[in-house]
Amino acid sequence: MSGLAEAGLALVMLVGLLGVLVPLLPGTALVLGAGLVWVLADGGGTGRWVVLGAMAVLFAVGIVLKYALPGHRLVGGLPRTTLLAGAAGAVAGFVVLPPLGLPVGGVGAVWLAERSRLGDARLAWSSTGAVLKAIGLGLLAEMTAGVAMVAVWVVGVLAT
Repeated sequence: MSGLAEAGLALVMLVGLLGVLVPLLPGTALVLGAGLVWVLADGGGTGRWVVLGAMAVLFAVGIVLKYALPGHRLVGGLPRTTLLAGAAGAVAGFVVLPPLGLPVGGVGAVWLAERSRLGDARLAWSSTGAVLKAIGLGLLAEMTAGVAMVAVWVVGVLAT
């Protein structure tokens, strides 16, 4: 594979890392897909398949942690109805004002649900902050996995 083609794949991987934060892009799946293209473009080879396998493991760990960490952090802290309201608000916001509507709708819906449940705006903001911290922790885990995937690929490019 030429250096220009590898630079193109690196650019695709950077877009994938951006996709962890922007809901319209596939995120770490794009990084893994670029890794697969890298392996297949030159007919594979054991070293390249090992690199792709390591990337796939990091991808899986990142996805699991993205959803497990926020869920673990919020267990017992918020009722399911608040979390469902947040999800519904995020979807509605995404439809009305993509992609900015996703976080705005989600945060707004969580705050409204907590305001209704607790009857106090300050307590509702506190609960909403806890949700945002939990989601941020999940995004941090996925971003860390994505950066590690890119790092493994770079080592693979240099080694093969």
